[in-house]
Amino acid sequence: MDSLKTIGFFKSHKEHEQRIALLPQDLAQLAHPKQIYLEKNYGTTLGIPDDIYKSLGAHIVSRQETLAQDIVCEPKIGDSDILDNLQAHQTVFGWIHATQSAKITASLAKTGVRVIAWEHMSEDNQHTFWRNNELAGEAAIMHAFLLTGQMPYDTKVALIGRGSVAFGATRVLQGLGADVTVIRRNQEELLTHTLGDYDVIVNASLWDVNRCDHLISQADLSLMNPGALIIDISADAGGGIETSRITTFTKPIYKVEQITHYVVDHTPSLLYKTASKSISKAILPYLDDLISSIENDVLIQATIIENGQILDPDILAFQKMI
Repeated sequence: MDSLKTIGFFKSHKEHEQRIALLPQDLAQLAHPKQIYLEKNYGTTLGIPDDIYKSLGAHIVSRQETLAQDIVCEPKIGDSDILDNLQAHQTVFGWIHATQSAKITASLAKTGVRVIAWEHMSEDNQHTFWRNNELAGEAAIMHAFLLTGQMPYDTKVALIGRGSVAFGATRVLQGLGADVTVIRRNQEELLTHTLGDYDVIVNASLWDVNRCDHLISQADLSLMNPGALIIDISADAGGGIETSRITTFTKPIYKVEQITHYVVDHTPSLLYKTASKSISKAILPYLDDLISSIENDVLIQATIIENGQILDPDILAFQKMI
């Protein structure tokens, strides 16, 4: 038992972030549930009392003791308040988004921890968290349309992207009757020429941080109809949409030159029960390997920082640019 690793699961302190990473039904499937340490009241937002986790073998501990475990896990750990308190022997397991944040990268590299980034996990050419990505698209569409007082069936929509986020967005848009045109990566000029044809622009395309241009520049806003809406689900501030800046659930929208922008960066938390189910199911196959220090191709390819060294070439390229 001494050779086994422990995993600490945190409650997120990010505003309005209610997703958790481990549900009781998946904890029950682990070979070594006693290696799991959960922060007190871990499942409260989902109506799960601590006693259920304890009955399955997990430990319920303070936030400080959770931080002391060999592996620390929180869905939005890149936004966490714990990054400066990590130790070199630990492993960080969660969404990091280090490519978009030099500050997060520097903080993690300085500690010497191993960082396994969920955004880089995939198997058989399918992203491990594909369902959560679909939820990002679904939640963003529903939220943004409600905030702007309209139904999709009254709108013409240009949707940029072809991945899981775009699929989720399209499912809601088409299900509610929107007139949707999908814009592919090789149709950027077409988008510019037809911006005035649409009531809503949905950006579900992951932006290449090595690019210095934009899909929609600030100057392009003048080509759009006054009162049009940009839903930037990718939420790469200043990236694909030059005028995008990250927004919160408290203040989710803002206007630039009469164009409404929605750029909430953790929309699946709006559907936190469904999202938590998808996350817990997605990480379950890897928890026993982490506990037993068994390497596999998915975890290796998702390791972006180790022993203070940045391994991800995209992060290195981004650092050279800034």
